[in-house]
Amino acid sequence: MDSSGLPIAKPTRVLLFTGKGGVGKTTLACASAIALADQGKRVLLVSTDPASNLDEVLETNLGKSDLAVPVRDVPNLEAMNIDPEAAAHAYRERIVGPYRGILPPAALNSMEEQLSGACTVEIAAFDEFTKLLADPAASQRFDHVIFDTAPTGHTLRLLKLPAAWTQFIASNSSGTSCLGPLAGLQAQQALYAASVENLLNPAVTTVILVSRPDTAALAEAERTRAELSEAGISNITLALNAVFRAEAHDDSIALALEKRGVHALKKMPSGLQLLPRLEVPTLSFAPIGAKNLRRVSQPLATPAESAKTALFDSASLAPLSSLIDQLEAAGHGVILTMGKGGVGKTTIAAAIAVTLANRGHRVHLSTTDPAAHIAAAVQDVVPGLSLSRINPKEETRRYSQEVMAQSASNLDEKGLALLEEDLRSPCTEEIAVFRAFANEVAGGASGFVILDTAPTGHTLLLLDAAEAYHREISRNSSDVSEAVKQLLPRLRDKDFTKILLVALPEATPVHEAARLQEDLRRAGIEPYGWVMNQSFLLAGSADPVLSARAEREKLYIDEVREQYAKRVAVVAWLAHEPIGATALLELAKGSTEKRESIGTRSESFA
Repeated sequence: MDSSGLPIAKPTRVLLFTGKGGVGKTTLACASAIALADQGKRVLLVSTDPASNLDEVLETNLGKSDLAVPVRDVPNLEAMNIDPEAAAHAYRERIVGPYRGILPPAALNSMEEQLSGACTVEIAAFDEFTKLLADPAASQRFDHVIFDTAPTGHTLRLLKLPAAWTQFIASNSSGTSCLGPLAGLQAQQALYAASVENLLNPAVTTVILVSRPDTAALAEAERTRAELSEAGISNITLALNAVFRAEAHDDSIALALEKRGVHALKKMPSGLQLLPRLEVPTLSFAPIGAKNLRRVSQPLATPAESAKTALFDSASLAPLSSLIDQLEAAGHGVILTMGKGGVGKTTIAAAIAVTLANRGHRVHLSTTDPAAHIAAAVQDVVPGLSLSRINPKEETRRYSQEVMAQSASNLDEKGLALLEEDLRSPCTEEIAVFRAFANEVAGGASGFVILDTAPTGHTLLLLDAAEAYHREISRNSSDVSEAVKQLLPRLRDKDFTKILLVALPEATPVHEAARLQEDLRRAGIEPYGWVMNQSFLLAGSADPVLSARAEREKLYIDEVREQYAKRVAVVAWLAHEPIGATALLELAKGSTEKRESIGTRSESFA
């Protein structure tokens, strides 16, 4: 960042932070918002992430309201979460409310049930986003509106929705949609059009594409840049977060981390190289609270926090292989890795899959993450292991073709035209992806299925969809596959499905995973265990910045062990990237020598 602490020298009114999960979007969005507010600007900071952690980072209780809340210790700054469920409730009431007292209760209940699915949740949250983006009355008292968005795949869909719904409304002739009467959407058409105009106007909106000096993160950033450019968004700035420089030349871990970053930046895609760029170094402190977020603007002026030298006496820090031993006992089933973006879910899923296949099991590894990298993680051909990914575009095409084929004999030409039109709705993709997810889960009956899920918010929406579809199936089970019928019961069957929550030993990933665990339990799903990934405590670096980070890890590892989980595996940050079957097997085994050198012992799970 420059001396003012801003992401760009002349910020536009709208700043939209996006990027791969875990790259630091929230940190940079909050630091930028505070820097602008400190200059006397009136700033609104908004999270569109269904798994927002703005409350924790800002140390301000934002609640579940759509009202902006003054941020603690920062005059001129207000913040809010777009709460999908609250937005969906308001949306349903806007559609159903005018009919209360007119239609009979049964008809009203039918309308409300139709609007109870994940599709309604998405469009409702999207409405709040477009209102803040394009409705002057909603944000006119602010000089700047800053959006801290969900991880890339979810955000790209959000950014495409204004144009998608505008086109669908314009071409629809049936007067209805999966969201009820089309009039409810047509009333928003002008707002959607204004949203598109503001997104495309470089004088109004700047997209800050956040990444890290990491090959996978930069590759996804390039895909995002290309899609944004294709959509007509041209004002894009690249923010490189956590750029690391080793202080000593005799620390192998620090040098490996620096070398990895330098190599990734040298191989940076050409499209990213052409963007305006800012860099933020790796921080020695936790960027939580206004005081520390102000330090993000000038971290080099702040000395690294000194690390304590006390040994970490853990009662049990087991390697990933100990967890795999227990997962293997059933002989088949579904294993899902879940958690915040950027915590290494893909790597952990791949390590489990390769280890089980290496032990002679038939294993299928797949992903629900739009930004999937499982093939890049495994690389090698492993006997017994098959790979796939749920591709939203391909699943939508396949689903639409099947629906048209099934209906061909029952509809006339006009009816088929209306059906084809309805299938162009953005909701169709959500239904198609859900069905594909159900089919993948069904495979756990005859072998191991390892599913690398999308970041938390996207996954919660998928689970919400499972509950909504299960209610619908309970009323009408015709023309529904057995995989879809059995999805929710299978997810709730602790012997069939085992969920691993993956987190880094840091405040935000741990607390987001803890909130996810509570959400899962409310849905009747009990997580099996936790994996604490990329631990610098186990890596054993003496670098001042990394030592400070390692010291903080002790707090969060103990918090997980004492408050959240009986089964906890800890995986060290590795000097060599865990890519390829051999490296993944080594990651799963862990390093007993390193564990003993820092005063820990590895035990099997009880």
